[in-house]
Formats: sequence, C-alpha cells, structure tokens
Amino acid sequence: MTDKLIVDLNDIKEARLNIENRIIKTPLTYSTTLSEKFNCEVYLKLENLQLTGAYKVRGALNRLSKLSEEEREKGVIASSAGNHAQGVALAAKQLGIKATIVMPESTPLAKIQGTKKFGAEVILHGNFYDDAYQKALEIQRENGQVFIHPFNDKDIIAGQGTIGLEILDELSDADIIAVPIGGGGLISGIATAIKESGSKCHVVGVEASEMPAMKQSQEKGHITTIEKKKTIADGIAVTTVLDNTFDIVKKYVDEIVTVKETEISHAIVTLLEYEKILTEGAGAASVASLLYDQLSDIKGKKVVLVVSGGNIDLNILDRIIERGLVTSGRSCSIVVNVPDTPGTIAHIASIIGGKEANILEIHHNRAFTTSVLGETEVEFTLETRGHLHIREIVDELTSKGFSAKRV
Repeated sequence: MTDKLIVDLNDIKEARLNIENRIIKTPLTYSTTLSEKFNCEVYLKLENLQLTGAYKVRGALNRLSKLSEEEREKGVIASSAGNHAQGVALAAKQLGIKATIVMPESTPLAKIQGTKKFGAEVILHGNFYDDAYQKALEIQRENGQVFIHPFNDKDIIAGQGTIGLEILDELSDADIIAVPIGGGGLISGIATAIKESGSKCHVVGVEASEMPAMKQSQEKGHITTIEKKKTIADGIAVTTVLDNTFDIVKKYVDEIVTVKETEISHAIVTLLEYEKILTEGAGAASVASLLYDQLSDIKGKKVVLVVSGGNIDLNILDRIIERGLVTSGRSCSIVVNVPDTPGTIAHIASIIGGKEANILEIHHNRAFTTSVLGETEVEFTLETRGHLHIREIVDELTSKGFSAKRV
C-alpha cells in the first residue's frame, strides 16, 4: 500500500463545494420497522433519490468540473453497468460536454434509457462491465476523448465521499455504516470522509457473494481478478478492483461481508413493502447485510445503511419480487398427490382455505408424474404469511391423508 492515499478529507470538502448546487442532498431517514426488529437505530441514506437514481452523479460532476477547456471540447467517454453512465451523462449535460457511454448488453433497460435521456450517446458491448470498459478504452484511443473512470479516480472518489460528510452532518455519532462495494469508489470516499473526520464509526463494505472482488483481494493482500458471474446486483459486479480503491479500503474499511442473491432479493422486497423505497440490487446490498446478520454487535447502536441506487428494470423487479416473496415465505408451491376423482381438488382447496391461505394457481399434472395410475399430481401456488404458515398447511393436508410437500 502507498504511504499517501490519492484522496484526503480536504479533497472531499472541496468536492462538496464543487457539486453542492448541482446535486440533491439526499435524506438520512430513520427506519422504525428495521430499528424495532433489530433492536438498534437504523438509518437509510437514500441515494436512490438523486436525479439520476444513484450516487454516481456526485463523482461525475466533481470530475467533469475540473476538465480544461481543451478537454471539454474533446468530450468524455465512460464505461458503466448503468449508474456511472447516468451520472456522467447528466454531469456532461449540465456542463455542456459531449458524452459517449459504453454499457454491457446485459444492462437493465431502465439504465440504458436513463442514460440516453440525459443526452449521451450509448454504445452497447459485451455481457459484463469489463467488456464495456475495454471497448471504451479502445474508442478513447481512437477518438481522443477524456476517459472518466467509474471508481479509481481521485475526483470521482472525492465526489462520492461527500455522502460521508452529509451523514456526519446529521448523525455525527453513527456507530456502524454499511456501504455497497463494486470497484470501491463509493466506500473509498465515504470511509475517507468518516475516518479522517475523526469518527470512530465502524465502516463495513458489502459485496455480492457471486462477485466479491474486493473481499478476495483484501484477504489475499493483493489485487485479484475473479470469475465473471451473473448477479442481480449488477451495479457492483466487477471482476477486478484497482490500486487506489484497494489501498483506501485496506486502510479505512474495517470489514467486508457478502450477501447472497436471495438475500438481496429479500432486501429489495423489504424496502418496497415496509419503507416504500424502490432500490436496485446493488442499492439493497447494505440492507441485506442487516437482514441476514452480517453486521455484528449492533444492539443499541446507530446503524447507517447506504442505499446507493434505485435504477432497476421493471421486468427484473417483477422476478425479484416473486423470489423475495418465496424466500420470506409469503408465496409457495405445494404439490399434492390426490385421487383423480370429482370433488377431491375442491376438498383440498377447502382445507387450504381453512388455514387462511390464498390460492393463486392450480396446475394438474397427469402425464409427467410418478404417481400411480388413478392419482394425479396437483400443484397449488399459494399466498401465505410465512414459513411457519406453510408448514401448518402441509401438516394439515398430511393429517387429512394426503401426500403433500413444499416445492
């Protein structure tokens, strides 16, 4: 690690002056539901409420505001899985600079449309962020634009660090702060602001378990490239972190934890249902770390969860809600082997109704089943109150002589 880090508190304070009239100072809201459930004080830093739907506009504005006139005339180019794209596009629009953004073909439609809305030219290339990154560098070498790195740049990191200053302004005695990690620009800025302000706050990074590039790099003591995998937390899906963020995380981040795909899905659903907050996978990672006990020693503490973005494709959201409901026991499928005779399904439905579950779908399977002749396999998709409720329904059906199992 270098003796002197690329960013310090003065850089972040300067960044705040550069961007404060062009961004939304997002709220730090108290969550009564999460606080009561986990016996601590939970606060949500809602960066999903930025005009671009994510925090990235902070770093982009700070970086672009420092371009020379010659650089502005050449224009800028960036690579992004979505949120950095919109941040650069909006910053460029506000400052009158032409922007070109290379995005993975797998980028959610909402993020592509959002980027185009702010006037940037969008080029789709590859399936992962790293593919788009290499393509952007190729175009930059050909055309001479200024490349705006999504996370490993001093001015980008300083811009993201303004979130840390805002948190301290409202909650100077915060005990724990959980921040999503992709390339590490967000947590690098926040951790620098927190630690160099003299706060004793415990800074926790949260990565998707499918792509824990920073965690593996820190554990091995050097930057490590990991395998590309699909994750619903596309905003934090990178295979390689870089030197600046690696060094800052090593010095200032106290702990890195990971959360699973189903846990992120559940966090998205929880935020929607109880907090009325729409977030994307990456943005919900910090909340997932709380829901699934990845944050230690929180009893009675003041815990801040950074909700980094809310740009989620509605088709993906629909699937995530379905998975989240299954994970939480709010929805399930139960298969019952029944005699293929009139009135039997109605009888089973009455048993399920008696347990106060709502039947959403009924599917018969006569041909593709291991049931004996004269029986049919019937799958009931139910709306339920939780895992205990599901167990009660299965037990009730079994007690009535039916072979029933949850699938």
